[in-house]
Amino acid sequence: MIKKTTRWLAENSETVLKDARHEIGRHLDLPGRRIFLQRSLSLGGLAMLSGCALVDEDSVDSALMKISRFNDRVQGWLFDPNRLAPTYPEAMITRPFPFNAYYGEDEVREVDGESYRLEVTGLVADKHAWTLAELHAMPQSDQVTRHICVEGWSAIGKWGGVPFATFLRRVGADLTAKYVGFKCADDYYTSIDMPTALHPQTLLTLTYDGETLPPRYGFPMKLRMPTKLGYKNPKHIQAIFVTNNYPGGYWEDQGYNWFGGS
Repeated sequence: MIKKTTRWLAENSETVLKDARHEIGRHLDLPGRRIFLQRSLSLGGLAMLSGCALVDEDSVDSALMKISRFNDRVQGWLFDPNRLAPTYPEAMITRPFPFNAYYGEDEVREVDGESYRLEVTGLVADKHAWTLAELHAMPQSDQVTRHICVEGWSAIGKWGGVPFATFLRRVGADLTAKYVGFKCADDYYTSIDMPTALHPQTLLTLTYDGETLPPRYGFPMKLRMPTKLGYKNPKHIQAIFVTNNYPGGYWEDQGYNWFGGS
C-alpha cells in the first residue's frame, strides 16, 4: 500500500501542486506573497498547510479541498460590499448571449408562470410564497454587466429585476445570517454569503434585454451577480432560504470554490 501510494504521488505530484498553487494564488491581492506561496509550495508544504497527511488520492483531494476552503475565506475577507463591478453600454451586449448550464439547451426546464410561487424560508419574518406579479410590482432596476464563466469565456448582457437587498429587507430576513441558499426547478442549487446578497448589483432577475426572462436564461427568475462567477448565478429559482448552516452547492459539493468571486 505504501509503495502504491508513493508511486501515485510521484506520478501526480506536479498536478497536485499545480492545483494547490492555483487555489492559493487565485484571489490573493498581494503579488509578492502570492508568488512566494505559489513558487515555494511543495508536497510537504501542502500537507502542513492543509493539516492532511498525503498518503493516498483521497487524502490529496481532502488537502486540496481544505486549500479551496482557505481560498473561500480569503475571498470573503477581500470582498468589498461597496465596490461595483464594471458596467457597459448596450452597444457592447453579446448577441446572442450564450446559453450555459450543466445540461444541454434541449433540456431547458419549462416553468409555468401562472402557477409559479417563490418559496421563502429560514431566518425571515415573512414566509409567504411570492407570485410573479408580486415580484414585478416591487421596485426594479437593470444593469449591463459581464458574465464570467469558470471555463474561461465571458459575455455581456442586460438584466433587469428586483435588487436582492430590497427583497431581503422586504421579507424581514436576518441580515446578520451567514448564508442565503437557492433551490431551482432544474435541480440546481447553490448558496452565497450575506455580504454578496446585499451587494447593490445583486439582482433577482425577471427580464433580459428589456423582455421577459426567456427559459434558456432562467425563467421565471435567476439571480444575477456580476461579482461572482457564472456557476454562482442560479436560474429557474423556486426557493430561497436564509440560514447560518453551510448549504453548499451543486458544483461546490464537487470541489468548486464556494465563494466563487469573479
